[in-house]
Amino acid sequence: MQKKMGEAVARVARKVNDTVENKTDSLDLANCKLMTFPVGIYKAMRSVTEGIHRISLANNELKSLTSRFVTTFSQLRELNLAGNYLHRLPEEVTSLLHLRAINLSRNRFRRFPEPLATVATLETIDLEENEIAGEKELFPPEGRMSITPGQSHFPGAMPIHIPGQGGMLA
Repeated sequence: MQKKMGEAVARVARKVNDTVENKTDSLDLANCKLMTFPVGIYKAMRSVTEGIHRISLANNELKSLTSRFVTTFSQLRELNLAGNYLHRLPEEVTSLLHLRAINLSRNRFRRFPEPLATVATLETIDLEENEIAGEKELFPPEGRMSITPGQSHFPGAMPIHIPGQGGMLA
């Protein structure tokens, strides 16, 4: 067990080092068995965080995303959080002024993540295979939007599939 854990830590360290050394605009920590975003990564990547535009944390075991993550990687354009155990997003997601696409498929959302409703740059939101049941549960009663099939809610929005809605939402 410790050997496998050590291998997983080494794999994360290699991926972070590659991103920092090559000054790439993406960080791929998919399939790394992460239960939380490692705090040490913030320090290791502090010189390149402004240049990170794409992050994949898909297929891990994340139960939450912290406000520190969102404020550290403030220039994100694409965020892949598919295949985790998330049920909410931090309010600070509203500060991601460049975010165009977010993949939240295969998580545990019961409601539409309301902070996303104010991110004007969003073009694609993937909520496939969540526990969102219907229109009434997407937003709180005082919600600023109502969702009905075929109606656009985001500028340039791509279709959003929400299970149980009988089709695609634009």
